[in-house]
Amino acid sequence: MLNFFSTAPFYSDNVSLPDDFTPPSLRVQDDPKFWPYFKDALAAIDGTHFNAIVTAAEREAACDRKGNITQNCLAGCDFDMKFIYIFPGWEGSTPDSTMYNDARITDLRIPPGKYYLADAGFPICESLMIPYRGVRYHLAEWGRARLR
Repeated sequence: MLNFFSTAPFYSDNVSLPDDFTPPSLRVQDDPKFWPYFKDALAAIDGTHFNAIVTAAEREAACDRKGNITQNCLAGCDFDMKFIYIFPGWEGSTPDSTMYNDARITDLRIPPGKYYLADAGFPICESLMIPYRGVRYHLAEWGRARLR
């Protein structure tokens, strides 16, 4: 499945990185709760694991933190739930920050002044917005936010 998602024709037809002229998502523009804060956000980016079958020599590297044999893939999804980036091929033990750094070197271009939303496993830099460490974010707070 991972080969299917990361090669032509699927990848070339369905996945495209935003450029300098890509307008903000209408989903963000139309929501006053999000617009002032996420107007320059391109998408959310995170690593995801796919079960894998590997040789005995590769087994240790492919073992993720839960003990499963997986392949780690860095994926970006915009606010309309469309994939805009897929970077496959890492062993299950690879952290998100390592995949992100290699993606930036390889082909992940982020226009100036824009950023991706990411979790705390990513590095602190200008092109990523990550949550503060030690701060608890609750879904219940987001539900009440519409009442203001």
